[in-house]
Amino acid sequence: MMSSTSVPPAAPASTLLRCFRVAAAGLMLAVLAGCASGPYPNKADPFEPLNRGVFGFNDAVDRAVLVPVATAYETVLPSPVRTGVNNFFANLGEVWNFANSVLQLKAQNSAETLMRFNVNTFFGLGGLIDVASELGIDRHSEDFGQTLGRYGVPSGPYLVLPILGSSTLRDTAALPLDMKGDLVGHVDDIPVRNSMYVLRIVDTRASYLRAGRLIGDAALDKYSFTRDAYLQRRRSEVYDGSPPDDGAGADAGGN
Repeated sequence: MMSSTSVPPAAPASTLLRCFRVAAAGLMLAVLAGCASGPYPNKADPFEPLNRGVFGFNDAVDRAVLVPVATAYETVLPSPVRTGVNNFFANLGEVWNFANSVLQLKAQNSAETLMRFNVNTFFGLGGLIDVASELGIDRHSEDFGQTLGRYGVPSGPYLVLPILGSSTLRDTAALPLDMKGDLVGHVDDIPVRNSMYVLRIVDTRASYLRAGRLIGDAALDKYSFTRDAYLQRRRSEVYDGSPPDDGAGADAGGN
């Protein structure tokens, strides 16, 4: 069934290239608009005028391209197939999770992540089936931004990146290494690699279709809601779900 909905191998690369070119133009316009708009009072978001411009661009791309494609993906593929796709990419991510757990000196998390990868790879049909979760082996999602936060690097200001969405100065600085740690990027066959990128993007977006609709219906200011939720989640991830009770804190506030 998946082959009936696939695109020609060359299409993903050219489409993404066009998207990034348009994103760059949109970013320049947002910079000009942000510079003319003056500062906003939120200490965690000093670039709010700029960020709102990029957020609006991303939202337009999401509604025009990603939501229709993700909706079709959800409609065409049965739930077990989508679960298998999601499990497969999550299993590939365990390698970078493991590397960052080691960098953070988290011995138990490192052991459990390594065990998850081995169990799901060898007994879960290459990661399509999440056997490890059924066995009670927890997933520990880690990235280099969290590793920097673990060692006291503050989050810095909130940023909205073209296409990629919510970030912070620290997470943006960590992005090149996170991309290097992505196993999909090491696939030599370019058409296969591009197809995997597109499939992962569509599968991820399909996973958040319902949440996206709820945010659109409930939030008076979608930008502020998204920003606050992202900063709170990232702070929780850096402190493994137990952030210190010290107000906004350096990690969330960018001090």
